[in-house]
Amino acid sequence: MRKTDTGALAHNVRRLAHLDIPGAGQVTVAGHHAYVGHIPNKDRLGTTIIDVADPYHPRVVATVTLDDPDSHSHKVRVVGDVMIVNHERNMTRIGRRAEQLPAARAELVARLRREPTAAEVAAKMGVSEQDLRAVEAAAAQRYANGGFKVYDVADPARPKLIAYQKTGGIGVHRFAMDARYAYISTEIEGFIGNTLVIYDIADPRRPSEVSRWWMPGQHIAGGETPTWSGRRHRLHHALRFGDELWASCWHGGFWIVDCADIARPRSLGSYNYHPPFPEPTHTVMPLPARIGGRRIAVSIDEEDQAQSASEEQARRGRPHAGIATFDVSDLSVIKPLGLFEVSERDSPFARMEGARFGAHSPRTKPPCCTPSTRSAKQMADSRQVSAWWSKQRCKCARESVHPTTSRKSRSRQ
Repeated sequence: MRKTDTGALAHNVRRLAHLDIPGAGQVTVAGHHAYVGHIPNKDRLGTTIIDVADPYHPRVVATVTLDDPDSHSHKVRVVGDVMIVNHERNMTRIGRRAEQLPAARAELVARLRREPTAAEVAAKMGVSEQDLRAVEAAAAQRYANGGFKVYDVADPARPKLIAYQKTGGIGVHRFAMDARYAYISTEIEGFIGNTLVIYDIADPRRPSEVSRWWMPGQHIAGGETPTWSGRRHRLHHALRFGDELWASCWHGGFWIVDCADIARPRSLGSYNYHPPFPEPTHTVMPLPARIGGRRIAVSIDEEDQAQSASEEQARRGRPHAGIATFDVSDLSVIKPLGLFEVSERDSPFARMEGARFGAHSPRTKPPCCTPSTRSAKQMADSRQVSAWWSKQRCKCARESVHPTTSRKSRSRQ
């Protein structure tokens, strides 16, 4: 038996190897290669392709860099010989806190009965005036590079760019794909926040738009009026299971969309649990089999980053992002069942200054490549491997009213 690296603090999980590369926003494993999409970094590294045939000795075989200093490419999916990566505008230093600007300004106008000063808005948001100016400057600056890129990876060591599809707004965030379609979360002209745009990629060199789906209130150019402020209700991404798309919509909760007619997607049901839970919905998926006669879905929220010591302190004791289970037997009457949330006392990492503590995302296996089984194997059973900031957990949803940590794995790395 080979000696393993014991540098990580883990339970029932062994670290086989370590490779120093910039941080990742997504990792996809296809065949003997891992495709890593990087968060913004000083080297403008977009994607790294790693040969993991020998998991004890992973090696980088190719890298894809960005020629645009204002963008990042932190998501990647691979099906067959096709790799798709996103192209999205970089956030300002305060990250998603910028989303609070419209609501903060509106609250101050209502309370003060006048336009607030920059100092008042900055104080309301808990940021500096300099940060506020950076957000406003970014909003005023036109960005024309948003979209997704398609690569031929028949030879993973030599990825070839074959298409660059521009989409609009700040570009593409997360997405899913199968052998025929790409399900893209992107901003587009005339809408507020990310919507779903489905592309036919039968010819990956020429992606063609098939259809769009959005939440009521997003199509402002069509006369719709949102009931929320800014971009807080938007599509994070949608996953396909058979003839359904399960769409996580940030502070808008989640929606289920019928895509049997791919050219005319239609909403089947939705559920929003924000408030009372403060962190937004990152991913939602149905379990492959019924439990106790009920169809069950699992959602996971994403813990946002505190921007100051005072905000970190304010988060103490409140529910952190976690995993929730729902009875979705009747999509017109979705019922919440249980919540799995990690206590701050469960990990010393929760008390590290500047650390992010709480859930982020689950493992979602890439969709199957044939229409009859498309996405059917995204979750093999009732166990769900999920990433927590500062840790990774395997959670069992079989007891859906009281989800628990599986004995299979718990790691803190």
